[in-house]
Amino acid sequence: MLTSAQNPKIKYIRKLSQRAFRQKEKKFVVEGIRLVEEALHSDWRTECFVYTAQAVQSPRGAHLLAKASQRGAQLFEVTESIMADLAATETPQGVLAVLWQPDYRLPDLLAAARPSLVVTVDGVQDPGNLGTIIRSADAAGADGVVLLKGTVDLYNPKTLRATMGSLFHLPVVTAADVKVTLDCLAAAGITLVVGDPAGGQPIFQADLTGPLALVVGNEGSGPQPAVYEYRHRKVTIPMPGQAESLNVAIATAIMLYEVVRQRT
Repeated sequence: MLTSAQNPKIKYIRKLSQRAFRQKEKKFVVEGIRLVEEALHSDWRTECFVYTAQAVQSPRGAHLLAKASQRGAQLFEVTESIMADLAATETPQGVLAVLWQPDYRLPDLLAAARPSLVVTVDGVQDPGNLGTIIRSADAAGADGVVLLKGTVDLYNPKTLRATMGSLFHLPVVTAADVKVTLDCLAAAGITLVVGDPAGGQPIFQADLTGPLALVVGNEGSGPQPAVYEYRHRKVTIPMPGQAESLNVAIATAIMLYEVVRQRT
């Protein structure tokens, strides 16, 4: 059992709370029964599984311990105080795992899946919104999600929790170069459908049956100008009420399910 906060492994896991260190190490931490279950049932590489004795007394906790062992992950039992120190939540559930970040690339996604629906996120800053967008994309059967530069970190603990495990169900590509990404989508014959609070074609009148990338932008400034240099259509969700705008995650879900409706 690891009992000291100065243990090198504990210090290493704690340091993964820093974005720069996560990016350098290409690893991240998931915590809680639900997320760790999803992680261990995916094909993502798991480095280690950390648990408290109390957590693995439950059937679900014991199953996670067995599953992590089967996958060859390092197993570390820790005290409740150490777990509280490592966890990002106020009431930790006593389990967490360190995973390797997968190297998803857009050309691979386009070549392998021949996607007809990609969600492209441009500059969304709230981690909860990003996680909810990924969850909605998963529910709607999207082929993948692309994060343009300027979007909040995919591996932010709040983002991970908001995905509710959907992160492990579909590829999420973090794009370093916006122009290269948009060039790649255009070359694949994918039309950009840009969500705009006003001035676009009403979403319920737009033809969303062909291959498309649904682009959602920052709530304050919208998508960056580079997006509009490519073949695109602007769509707007009608708002007969008095609200000025919709939350970006809610707007994305509405647009995704109009795609689903038209294709069903």
